[in-house]
Amino acid sequence: MRKLLPGKLVIASHNQGKVREIRALLAPFGIEPVSAGDLGLPEPEETGTSFAENALLKAHASAQGSGLPALADDSGLCVAALGGAPGVYTADWAERQPFEGAPGRDWYMAMGKVEGKLAEIGPDADRFAAFVCTLAIAWPDGEEAVFEGRVEGHLTWPPRGTLGFGYDPVFVPTGGERTFAEIAPEAKHAISHRADAFAKLVAAVF
Repeated sequence: MRKLLPGKLVIASHNQGKVREIRALLAPFGIEPVSAGDLGLPEPEETGTSFAENALLKAHASAQGSGLPALADDSGLCVAALGGAPGVYTADWAERQPFEGAPGRDWYMAMGKVEGKLAEIGPDADRFAAFVCTLAIAWPDGEEAVFEGRVEGHLTWPPRGTLGFGYDPVFVPTGGERTFAEIAPEAKHAISHRADAFAKLVAAVF
C-alpha cells in the first residue's frame, strides 16, 4: 500500500468538530492538515448507501479538487433497536426543515428524534448503540484505501456534557459512566471510533 509522506493533506470535511479531531490525531506525524472548507472546495453530494461509499466520494472529490492527497471520514450512530439507523443518515437527522427555523444542523433535535423513536418502542427498548467511522484516503491519481473503526456503548437521556459534538452528549461507551461529551477530548480520542479507524490507517500508510 502507498505510504503517506510528510506534507499537506486535505481533510475532506466542512465539519469543524470533525476537522479538530482529525487534526489532533495527525499531529504526531509531520502532516500539514488543511480542511476542504479552508480551500473553498465544495461538499460533494453524499449519494452512497454505506459509510465507505460516502467517505470515498468525499476523499476523491477533495483530492481531485486540490491536487493533494485527501482524507475523508464518514461516520455515524447506529442504534440496534432502530435497525442500525440513523447510520449513514446520521447528519441528515440533524438537518432543519424550512418550518424548523434557519437552515443548518440542530444536533439536540437529532438526539431528540432518536430518543423519540426509542420511546415509541417502549421502556424495554434496547439502548445499545455504536459509533462507526470509515476513513478513506485518496490520491489525485485515483489510488485509495479504506479503514473502519467502531466503539460500542449505550444511549442515555437527557443529553449530558458540552465537550463533544453531534450525538456525543447521549452516548456512553461500554465500561464508562460519562458520555462522550463529558470526557476530555484527549480521553475520547484514545477510545473513539475515529481513533480505532485512525490506528488502522496509521499502521498501513504512515
